[in-house]
Amino acid sequence: MRDLIVTDEQKQELEEKVIQIDRVTRVVKGGRRLRFRATVVVGDKNSKVGVGVEKGGEVIAAIEKATTKAKKTMISVNLNETTIPHEVTAEFAGAKVFLKPARKGTGVIAGGAVRAVLEAAGVKDILSKIQGSSSKLNNVYATMKGLSELKTPIAKQEKKLEKPQKSISKKPATKKDKK
Repeated sequence: MRDLIVTDEQKQELEEKVIQIDRVTRVVKGGRRLRFRATVVVGDKNSKVGVGVEKGGEVIAAIEKATTKAKKTMISVNLNETTIPHEVTAEFAGAKVFLKPARKGTGVIAGGAVRAVLEAAGVKDILSKIQGSSSKLNNVYATMKGLSELKTPIAKQEKKLEKPQKSISKKPATKKDKK
């Protein structure tokens, strides 16, 4: 077995949430082969979140594989305090997810799979709407796509763009100049 190197990132407390467990079968010569597919969301509740989907012969094995994959595929989400910086609409397959920033104290207004991803990412105030597909897997991927498309918060962008400029001003006109 290979040695696992534990980094500071892995030492942080990560929340794991199992979204869905499906029984999948494959038809082979001797009959049907039964396996399990697990969809897991992992996040640190501080702007990092990842999704993993894996199959295994047993439910526990599938969940462990999916968790490992989710940790490897974590993305950083640009947050503006407790919400997202701007509206975003993302599509994946037949699913369409609309995410809209909300005022502080609103809470997470989202359904099932989208709620799990947003809470794992650390978003506390947001409005969302799922359109199209009701597939949990597609909705999770659409949400992840939307979160990855977020730009940095507007206030931070303006601060970066503003550079101290020397003001070039003319002397005020005097009575002599007006004549």
